[in-house]
Amino acid sequence: MLGLMVKTLAESIGGTVRQRAVRELRDRILTGALPPGTRLDLDEISAEFGISRTPVREALLELSFEDLVEIAPRSGVRVLGVSPDATIDNFAILAALSGKAAEWAAHRISADDLALLGQLADALAAAPPGPAMTDLNWRFHRVVNTAAGSRHLLSLIRQAVRMIPSNFLEVMRVHDPGEHHLLLAALRDGQAERAREVAEQHVLAAGKSLAEWLSGTG
Repeated sequence: MLGLMVKTLAESIGGTVRQRAVRELRDRILTGALPPGTRLDLDEISAEFGISRTPVREALLELSFEDLVEIAPRSGVRVLGVSPDATIDNFAILAALSGKAAEWAAHRISADDLALLGQLADALAAAPPGPAMTDLNWRFHRVVNTAAGSRHLLSLIRQAVRMIPSNFLEVMRVHDPGEHHLLLAALRDGQAERAREVAEQHVLAAGKSLAEWLSGTG
């Protein structure tokens, strides 16, 4: 089952070895590559990732705090996973926060940020599914979230995004009918409510797609 990994640990973006291990394992769990009930072996993970047991052990401990795995003294580590309903909830939380960020950004975003968003939106529209699209999408939403001008809101978004697979766009072929350009247009026009609505629906649609994927109906 561990052989189903979407990308190698060496290809993961940034962070310490432990953080990259957490992100890789979390992504596999949240996308169903490691389904509920899967038993995880420390040595097998260490060998596949090419790292020592210590960061793997620490990564699994962090995932246990997130209720994604269960660590039992005698039976080892078992994946708890997330249900399609829980996936919808996770995306709904992020949608609400992202919507608020877009609403505030509509009043505060700079001309330079709008120009950058235009470039990113054009690139996203042309990018095929894969790591490049994932990076572009992350950069686009990072600009919007930062433009909201609230460090507290950014902190809440960072917490919420932990339960969203970072490799979502690499494993899901999500149809985006120009939603990034729609959000950009609302921001350019200073339409705060419209920006909030587009941002929320953008995230909610992604959550619905992943929930359908996990339930086998997508």
